[in-house]
Amino acid sequence: MTTFADLGLSPKILKALEKTTLKTPTPIQAQAIPHIMQGRDLMGLAQTGTGKTAAFGLPLLHRLLDLGHPPGPKNVRALILAPTRELIGQIKDNFEVFTKGTAVKITMVVGGASLFKQAQALSKGTDVLVATPGRLIDLLERGDVSLEKCGYLVLDEADHMLDMGFIHSLRKIAKHIPLKRQTLLFSATMPKDISEIADTYLRDPIKVQVAPPGKPVERISQGVHFIPNGDKARVLEEYLKKHPGEQALVFGRTKHGSEKLSKLLAVWGFKVGSIHGNKSQNQRDRTLTEFRNGELDVLVATDVAARGIDIPTVRHVYNFDLPNVPENYVHRIGRTARAGANGSSISFCAPAEMGELQAIEKMLKAPLPVVGGAPWAADIVAAAPKPGQNRGQRPGNGGRQGQKLTAKPQGQRPGGSAKPAGQGRPGGQGKPTGQRPAKPQGGTFAPRRDAR
Repeated sequence: MTTFADLGLSPKILKALEKTTLKTPTPIQAQAIPHIMQGRDLMGLAQTGTGKTAAFGLPLLHRLLDLGHPPGPKNVRALILAPTRELIGQIKDNFEVFTKGTAVKITMVVGGASLFKQAQALSKGTDVLVATPGRLIDLLERGDVSLEKCGYLVLDEADHMLDMGFIHSLRKIAKHIPLKRQTLLFSATMPKDISEIADTYLRDPIKVQVAPPGKPVERISQGVHFIPNGDKARVLEEYLKKHPGEQALVFGRTKHGSEKLSKLLAVWGFKVGSIHGNKSQNQRDRTLTEFRNGELDVLVATDVAARGIDIPTVRHVYNFDLPNVPENYVHRIGRTARAGANGSSISFCAPAEMGELQAIEKMLKAPLPVVGGAPWAADIVAAAPKPGQNRGQRPGNGGRQGQKLTAKPQGQRPGGSAKPAGQGRPGGQGKPTGQRPAKPQGGTFAPRRDAR
């Protein structure tokens, strides 16, 4: 059996690992660490929850420990880019555990936090900077940080960065980093754009792949429950009551819909919180801390937070709304069955979501087991509201389920054939447009680059 000591890691890092739950390297760690320690560029493909952070973090820190002197003012020795604030926080927390007892300095910069305080933190330089692309560009443009002496670049969750439109930010940032560097790219999936990024930024990279991209871990039991939108909340309640005391993560499609669902579950007596793009950084951090500490049993989240949640105690994932991008299904359910544990995932499928379900099953190359209801007949699917009819028109009100959550769900939309919520209202809203200018609806709001 391979051990971390067998990989040649520094005694200081091995001592820090003794106090963690990491006892033996995972496959991605065992394969990637030796190449990274040799200075090779690397492209790592592994599904979520397989230990990618340690796969690049441990050998990177090993190499930094050999330097023996502090970085200069505003200088950065190693840069790690990731798409969301939650993921950045997770990486920083892991790195601080790995470097305990050493002089290595870790700094985090994300949108939604004080730019002045982040500039102050960088004024004396840092060994490792973990950043979201948008906030890093802000600091670069202000002259608060320099990447001229950065010898390491890590792109974590690269496919998700592409999904969030950070490719242009990456190009801007790369211009500030020397060409003579070590570049590591990690991704759960391998779309064409990832290959193009690898060709552009990596030099003769080693490719490490421990499982087919998009394949969920085998320890997760998966299923689909066919249910009309109006009945989803009550069915979710029934499932949650079957495992009291076990933590569950519920994924919704929109910010407003997820918030409404969270409030409804709270009314029904669940200890629940929510994280999405309308929450401030402090709110999101506080909710995640409460969930991690076991103060909450249920967390309702949107896809923007899917890859930043690394909580081993999550046993159940519910896809209240199926994701529009099939690869996001893998990232969602990968929030359970972490650290060697088992987990379960149940996806709710309304008539209008049959297309999303078929895309997921095509990606998985296998149908999801049916745990409730029966696949919708073609005529019911045809009669269901299509994405252009209400999902795209009313995203600010929680999508299809937005108007149903506060009413009694049973029987409201049998077979999914009833007209969508809000159909009879002008503009799809209950109040005249312009009445609440301080809070624009739906797609009219342009968020900060990385404040989602």
